[in-house]
This record gives sequence, structure tokens and C-alpha cells, in this order.
Amino acid sequence: QVQLVESGGGLVQAGGSLRLSCAASGRTFSTYSMGWFRQAPGKEREFVAAISWSGPTTYDEDAVKGRFSISKDNAKNTVYLQMNSLKPEDTAVYYCAAYGSPWFWEPSALRNPLGFGSWGQGTQVTVSS
Repeated sequence: QVQLVESGGGLVQAGGSLRLSCAASGRTFSTYSMGWFRQAPGKEREFVAAISWSGPTTYDEDAVKGRFSISKDNAKNTVYLQMNSLKPEDTAVYYCAAYGSPWFWEPSALRNPLGFGSWGQGTQVTVSS
């Protein structure tokens, strides 16, 4: 089991930027794919981005369209989500998650939250118009 703690959320005006962080502990961070999801009030949790243990990334292009960037620092056991050109529709609780099995990288499967075994508590992002 891995423990995940997100930080970096807040209130920002449309067009602004935020960087979310997700600190992981408890198991070998560097062997698991990590993902970011978000959930707006009244909506289902949706995939935002994921990064492989070895570095490749995948995004929900419809949602982020080049505005967001996921990265990781294995030395710090931390995953980041850089969010630029934020829009009011980006308002949601953002969750970090670790995939349930190590050495797994299938971008289509990573869009399903059911495959992720560990979740953080979430961090609120609010974008004002």
C-alpha cells in the first residue's frame, strides 16, 4: 500500500496557473504508474493525466489540450501536475492515484480509475471567471 498526500490547490483566476504536488510513501514509488483524476460537484471522477514509472505520459487531450503537464521526481517520491491557462471548467477536487500493479503501462486502461489501488485525499482547485 502506498500513502499519497496532495497539495498545491487553491483559488486562481481564469488564465492563471497552479502546480499540484503528490507526495508518496510506503512502497517502491519508482515502479508504479501514477495518475491525476478530478471530480467536479455532481459529476463522475474523470481522468486527467498519467505518467509511467519510466517516464512516458498520457493525457485526456479533450480536457487539457496541452495546458497541463504531468511529471515526477523519483528522488523525492513526488508527482506533479502543472496546470496553465486554467478555465472555470477546471474547477474540481483533484486526486492523485497510484496504479494497483507495478510495471504497468497501458494508456487506455489508465483512464479507468478502478485500476488504481491507492488514492490521496484530494485537493480543491477553484478557477474564477
